[in-house]
Amino acid sequence: MCGIVGYIGKQRAVPILIQGLHALEYRGYDSAGIFVLGSGVFKAVGEVSNLEKKIPKDILGTVGIAHTRWATHGRPSEANAHPHSDQSKTVWLVHNGIIENYKELKEHLIKKGSIFLSETDTEVLAHLVGSFYVKNVSLENAVTEALTHVRGTYGIAVVSVREPEKIIVARMGSPIVLGIGEKEYFVASDTSAILPHTKQVVYLNDGEYAILTKKEYFVYTLDHHKQERTPDRIEWNIGEAQKGGYAHFMLKEIMEAPDVLENSARGRLDMKNGTAKLGGLEGMEEKMASIKRIIIVGCGSAYYAGLVGKCLIEEFSGIPVDVEVASEFRYRNKHWNKKSVVLAVSQSGETADTLACIKEAKRNGVLTLGVVNVVGSTIARETDAGVYNHAGPEIGVASTKSFLSQIEVFALLALWLGRHRELSLSHGQEIVEALKSLPQKVKTVLLEHDAIKEIAKKYKDSENFLYIGRTWNLPIAYEGALKLKEISYIHAEGYGAGEMKHGPIAMIDKNFPTLAIVLKGAVYEKIISNIEEIKARSGRVVAIATTG
Repeated sequence: MCGIVGYIGKQRAVPILIQGLHALEYRGYDSAGIFVLGSGVFKAVGEVSNLEKKIPKDILGTVGIAHTRWATHGRPSEANAHPHSDQSKTVWLVHNGIIENYKELKEHLIKKGSIFLSETDTEVLAHLVGSFYVKNVSLENAVTEALTHVRGTYGIAVVSVREPEKIIVARMGSPIVLGIGEKEYFVASDTSAILPHTKQVVYLNDGEYAILTKKEYFVYTLDHHKQERTPDRIEWNIGEAQKGGYAHFMLKEIMEAPDVLENSARGRLDMKNGTAKLGGLEGMEEKMASIKRIIIVGCGSAYYAGLVGKCLIEEFSGIPVDVEVASEFRYRNKHWNKKSVVLAVSQSGETADTLACIKEAKRNGVLTLGVVNVVGSTIARETDAGVYNHAGPEIGVASTKSFLSQIEVFALLALWLGRHRELSLSHGQEIVEALKSLPQKVKTVLLEHDAIKEIAKKYKDSENFLYIGRTWNLPIAYEGALKLKEISYIHAEGYGAGEMKHGPIAMIDKNFPTLAIVLKGAVYEKIISNIEEIKARSGRVVAIATTG
């Protein structure tokens, strides 16, 4: 969950860097730090406000880097907080990602005289850059040479007291975006840190680095081939990335659900023809007509949305669908088929494991599609075609808006595929009508917030929770359990209700409540029976049910 911010230009760097760190606080972190050329480094454990208190008010430097850290290598401490420097305190570096071979690099550097002050892999990278940063070698050449020795993932920003008018940034598997201003440039791991200053951005690709000065920027591959890159424009505004009067982003983004559903479907529903209009798939009809299998890949909530997508696509179009956890699928032996399509789902469009699946599919000549929220993101650029969510910026760590939007996009895609096969016009029109009614139905549910709050109070001291569902609602049970874990730190499991008798029922008692998704449909009576099994063991049940 680490965050990077950098600035080079004509303004004081400290206010911009601190504002950027505050914008990234939603990601979760345990310490923060800042380095401003000419003024030194400041670090603090805990909130960014703790760091602010340690920074003198009179720092006028106009070049700097900053970081929020989520501990991986080494506990939360000032020594382990970024930025880190080389042995001579010449090179300063912030880093997201993990250097997998840091131990062997560290042993090599210790033999050459390096003394390490932290437990981090990042300090090893800083020392490695420093070891190549000898007389007559530029900072960018030292950085790129160091990176040839690294295995792992990184998004980095590097500055040097020897070349104070320059920031070097590089990326491999961890997002880095450049903000393009008027004779000033911004660096961040997330566009929310850049939005207050510019909407013109350049996303670095894996295996690229950039040189930023106060006058210009250049993008190169790691083997120094210059890349021409036209900036993308972010359509989100700063207001969308703020809390808007809500206590926190999570609540704001839950309450935005009706607007998200409207935005994701806007201009895409064709009642006359009972289908969906998906501009990102224009010209793909012939290729899609011949596909025999769809492989959906995603991580976390995107994976669960993919499981709903499987139900929708198979129901409406008859195309067999597999859904894979991207972090596992990328390492498996796969038997690629040119009649298959790989469909990547990612809110950010930067999920490293999902991107790796896309790249491997492309290497094997397999058609790739994307469902992403961030315009211009890496997955959006790497896939052959795709559909944007148009959910707006999602700041809360737990996916809410994008999960809903992903499911709606899957419904649109399933409708589009179905109407190109055997889905009837009348059935297609029924689906269009149902999709049009969704925002109002969600508004009706959200009006029950007071009753929902009372249920939450009743169960707030529970240490365990079971979520159950069947067919279409099984992935929703998985997602609900994930949300409870992420937000409340209560242990929760999602399970198929039909599998209760095969083990999980043994855990149920009066202190182990169950949330059951029990909607009218083909398996309604079945899940009622599962609820009776739970009640027979004194288990308490919260039901999400069809009205009436």
